[in-house]
Order: sequence, then C-alpha cells, then structure tokens
Amino acid sequence: MLAAKSGEKYNYSIDLLRILSILSVVIIHIATKSLELTKYDLVHHPLIMFFNQAPRFAVPLFFLISAFVLELNYPQNFNYFTYLKKRFSRLFLPYLFWSAIYYFIIFPNNSHSFLINLLSGDSSYQLYFIPSLFIFYLFFPLIHRQINFLKNKISIIIFGIIQLLILSFDYYFHPLPLPHPISVFLLNFDIFILGILASHYQNNILYFVKKHHKLFYFTVVALSLFITWQGRSIYLRTNNYLSFYSQWRPTVFIYTLIVASLLMFLFNKLKINTNIVKKIASYSFFVYFVHIVFIEIIYRYLPLSLFATPILPFLMVIIASYLLAFIFSKIPYLSKITG
Repeated sequence: MLAAKSGEKYNYSIDLLRILSILSVVIIHIATKSLELTKYDLVHHPLIMFFNQAPRFAVPLFFLISAFVLELNYPQNFNYFTYLKKRFSRLFLPYLFWSAIYYFIIFPNNSHSFLINLLSGDSSYQLYFIPSLFIFYLFFPLIHRQINFLKNKISIIIFGIIQLLILSFDYYFHPLPLPHPISVFLLNFDIFILGILASHYQNNILYFVKKHHKLFYFTVVALSLFITWQGRSIYLRTNNYLSFYSQWRPTVFIYTLIVASLLMFLFNKLKINTNIVKKIASYSFFVYFVHIVFIEIIYRYLPLSLFATPILPFLMVIIASYLLAFIFSKIPYLSKITG
C-alpha cells in the first residue's frame, strides 16, 4: 500500500477514506447478494436497494485516493521504469495469487483461459479494478508531468465535460464496446486527474467545504436518495440490471466528488490514534481481495435468510476479512503474496 504522506506529515484522513471505501465495497456486494435472493424485487426491498446504491462512490473514490497518494509520493521528475517496477511489484503478485484462488477454487467454471481472466480481471467480480489501476499506473507519469496544464480552470472544465459525456453514453445508451479494463479506465480518467489535483489543493478544498458544509450535507443525502431512485426506476422500466449495478454514472461521478470532499473535511477534524488508522488501512487491499471468499462461503453454506438484510453478513464478512488480514500480516513475507 502507498503511504498517505505529504513530506513528513501523515495525512490520516486519506487512510480513513480508504477504510470507508473498502467497507462500502463490501456492503455493495452483500446487498447485491440480498437483491439476487429477492429476484431483484426492488419495489418491496427499498432498504436493501439503498444499501446497494448509497455506497456507489466506493470504487471511484479508490481511484481518486490512488491518484492523490501517488502525486504526494513522487517528485516532479522521477525514473519511469523504477517507478513502474515499484508500483507493479507491490500489487502484481497479490493480484496473481487471488486471481488463481478465484479462478481455480471459488469460481472454477470459466469460459475463458486463466490468462484472459488475468488480463481482464474477470476471475472474480471485484478484480476488474486491478488491471484498470495498472493502466492508471502506466499513465500517471505522463499526467504528473502535465500538472500545470491540468490545473488550468478551462482544462478542468473540458475534462469534466468529456468525462460526463462518456459516462452518459455508457450508462444511458450502451456500455463502452471496449475490454473491461480499458472501459473502466476511460470511465474514471477524470476522477483520477482530480485526485492528483486535490493533493495540491487540500487546504482550498477544506476551506470551501467548511464554508458550505450545510450544503454539502444536504447534497450528499439528496444524491444518495436520487441515485437509489434512479437505479430502481430505470431497472423497472428497462429490466436491465446494469441500471443499478453500475457505478459509472454522471450522478455517481458528482456524488463521489462531493462525498470525498465532505469526508476529508470531517476526517480532518477527528482526533484519533493514527497508528490504529495506519494499521487498519494497510489491510485494505487484502480485504478487497479476500472478502468475496467469505461472501461466497456465507451464501453457499449458511442459511440464505442471513441475506434478508445486509447487516449481519456484512459484519461477518468484515470481521473475518480483517481477522485473516491481521493473521497473515504476522507471517513473514506472506503479505508480499497475499496483499
């Protein structure tokens, strides 16, 4: 994991955002299982639907955090190949390990080869994030060198409009006809750029949110309800489950930026034990990789009534995932393989 540092000062708010993101990913996946059990009866299960939709900022926020921390950790000029070696070496072995676990053990009935699934992130339904992150790693140095151009207000507006148009096409008309990692990259390129810019304007963001915090509270609540209504209404009209499965929507893009800004403001006001935050945040990628294993165990071997509401299975999966992360972290060198 990248350390959330700027110079010598530890920025625990970024690690808190990371922790919240992984918790949100888990609740989305568990709520999805609950909705599957209802045969997508969204009308009679509004609370489950809300748990599935309100945390949809989670994965875009992961991309934003990754960009934010990358920008803090690298000077203006650095060796490209040394950078790539460092970034890929930290993540590739865990990705390979967990892809094999899911491909050969958890979801063995695959229509494609292991290599194809590895490239596409399809060994399990949460792994698509990693190949897309690798693409961002490849492009980060190029974006990093153009920071002065990207800071220009006109550039920010143009890239924002382009992103919204791509998201609108993908969500309202037709999914991008590209391999999954590339399409996810295109659907998140501006959130990544804005994450880089946010690392340069932390104080400005905090001041702006402080000045308008009531508006931010209202907007977050309103957008969470609207996104839930949007996914429900479009599904009922089209019967297309992607209407609520997808987090790549114009509304979620805006929602993510507002949630991230508000949470950064709130987390910066907290007085907490930073060592605990660091430790929990360091388990984030492991939990991201492993939590589907525990969801599948619960879904396959425990009473399905557990999924009637997402709360109990969420607690079970989170406790099991973090406990295993803690145990594995105590075994020398194992974290290099498992994340």
